[in-house]
Amino acid sequence: MNRLLEVRKLGQQIWLDNLSRSLLREGHLARLVREDGVAGVTTNPAIFEKAIAGGKYYEDDLAELKQQNLTAEQRYEALVIPDVQAACDELLDTWTESGGEAGYVSLEVSPDLAHDEDGTVAAAHRLHAAVHRRNLLIKIPATAAGVRAIERVIADGISVNVTLMFSLAHVQSVADAYVAGLQKRADAGQDISGIYSVASVFLSRVDTTVDKALDAIGTPEALALRGCSAVAMAKRAYQMYCERYDEDAAFSALRDKGARPQYMLWASTGTKNPDYSDLLYVEPVMGPDTINTVPDATLEALIDHGQVAARLDEDLDAAVAHYEALACYRIDMTEVGESLQAAGVKQFEEAFAKLLAVTA
Repeated sequence: MNRLLEVRKLGQQIWLDNLSRSLLREGHLARLVREDGVAGVTTNPAIFEKAIAGGKYYEDDLAELKQQNLTAEQRYEALVIPDVQAACDELLDTWTESGGEAGYVSLEVSPDLAHDEDGTVAAAHRLHAAVHRRNLLIKIPATAAGVRAIERVIADGISVNVTLMFSLAHVQSVADAYVAGLQKRADAGQDISGIYSVASVFLSRVDTTVDKALDAIGTPEALALRGCSAVAMAKRAYQMYCERYDEDAAFSALRDKGARPQYMLWASTGTKNPDYSDLLYVEPVMGPDTINTVPDATLEALIDHGQVAARLDEDLDAAVAHYEALACYRIDMTEVGESLQAAGVKQFEEAFAKLLAVTA
C-alpha cells in the first residue's frame, strides 16, 4: 500500500516542506510527485538558507553572482527563483490534471516586510512576475499588515499561501481578508476563478508553548492536557472552514462566479517532543479539502507506518472542551497565537539575515 496515495484518496494533499537543487537535480522531487502523489512544495527562508549554505549545486552560480553589482537579496532571488520555476514545472501536470486544485509551489516575500503592507504588496507583484508560473503561491504572513496586504493581493488576482497562523483568531481574520479580496475583484468585473489560496496553520509550536505552561501548573489534570492543543486547534479551524465555505450563503455567490474556498493547510507538522508520536500532526488531521505540508522526516514516517483514516471531523466536542479547560488555567490561546507569530517572524528574519550573509 502506498500511504501517500491513500491519503490523497481521502481528499487531503501532501506537500513537501522543502526545496533544494539536490531535490530537483537528483530526481527525488520528480519521484515523489510521479510515484507518490506529492502535490505541492512549500519553502521559507530557513529552508533556502540551509540549501544554499550547504553548497551543493549553488557554488558556481553564487560565485558568478558575486562578481556582479547586485545586492545580497538580489543574488538570493537570482539563485532561488530558477529553483522555484523548476519545481513549478515539475508540478505542472499535477496542476493541470487537477484543474488548478493542486500542484503549487510557494515562495515567500521577505520576512523584513512582515509589518509593511505596501512593501508586501509590491514584493508579491514583483515575485509573481519574476517566477511567471500559473502554479505559484506567494507566501505572506498573517500579521496585521500582512492580512491587509493579502486582501489587496487577492483583489489583484495573485494566489497566496498565508503563513504564520497560530490561532483561531488568525484563521478568522485571514478568511475575512481572502473573501473581501475576492469580493473586490468580482465587484470590479474581474475573473476570480483562477485564484487559489491556502491558510497555513502552524501546529507543533502551539503544543511546545502550551505544554510549558501546563508543566508549570503541574497538576495531574493540567498535565493530562499536554500534547493536545494543536490538534484541537486544527479541528476547530476546520469546523470554521466548513461553516464559512460550505454552509455560509454569503460565499455561495462568489462560488457561483468560480471562487474556490481558501483551503486549510497544516504546517509545522514535524513532531518536536520525542515523547509524542512522530505523526501526531499528520494522522489526527487527515480530512478532505485540506493540505498537510511535511518535512522530509515526517514524510518518511508517513510512508513507513502512517495510519490513513479521515479523523479531522471527529471529537469536535472534545476539542472545544480542551479549549475550555485551558481557559480555566488562564491559558489564552489567542495570546499564545500572537506570541508565537511574533516569534515566528523573528525566526524567519534571523534565517533570512543568515541567508543574505551567505549571498553578500
